[in-house]
Amino acid sequence: MFTKQFGIDLAERAIKTFAQALIATIAVGTPIFAIDWQSGIGVAATAAVLSILTSIGSAGIGDRDTAAMLPTGENTAGRHSL
Repeated sequence: MFTKQFGIDLAERAIKTFAQALIATIAVGTPIFAIDWQSGIGVAATAAVLSILTSIGSAGIGDRDTAAMLPTGENTAGRHSL
C-alpha cells in the first residue's frame, strides 16, 4: 500500500484538493486584502486531510500501487488517441 507511487498519487490529490478548496473560498471581486485567509486555509487544510484519508481508505481497492479506487489498467493512451 505505501509504495513510492502511492505516496506520489496521495500527495498530488491532496495538493490539488487544497488548492481547489482555497480558491473556492475566495469570492469573485473580493480585494486580496479583504479575504479571510485564516478561514480559507482552514477549509482547504480540512479538505486536504479528507483527501488523504480517502486515498488511504481506497488503498488496495483498485491498483495496489496507487491511491486510485478504480483500476488504472494497462492502456494509458486514452480512449480518443490514435
